[in-house]
Amino acid sequence: MGLFGSRDTTPQGLYDSGKNVQVVGGAVLDLKAGKMLAARRSYPRTLAGGWELPGGKLERGESHERALARELWEELRIRVQVGVRVPGEWRLNEHAKMRIYVATITGGNLNPREHDQLKWLAPSQVNDVRWLINDVRPVRAAMTVLSSMMKG
Repeated sequence: MGLFGSRDTTPQGLYDSGKNVQVVGGAVLDLKAGKMLAARRSYPRTLAGGWELPGGKLERGESHERALARELWEELRIRVQVGVRVPGEWRLNEHAKMRIYVATITGGNLNPREHDQLKWLAPSQVNDVRWLINDVRPVRAAMTVLSSMMKG
């Protein structure tokens, strides 16, 4: 499957009620360098200093791809092309689930609004940062996708 292959067919807004929240994260890739973007949280205090894949919550009626593009603009001031979904879905808590999508930067300049540091990590560097506990498995899955893309 290519970078911009199949799309998610989940109905829009499936997890946008107050009881069930869908979160989308971006595996923002630099395919030339073979690296993925990691972002360090600056708040809230309980998450500050932890590293994550950037992204956020879907708004009512919003697709995962549209939500990711919006969130990456709001958080990092980058425009992206959203690609394939990283296989898997991860429970964040009793009300929230997260999906990850591959994205590549098409415009803007990295200017973090909710993070105090950004790093581009190669697969061999994935353990160089302290990931938020809920991002560990999604990051591993995203790095597997990156590694397969670099081979193919």
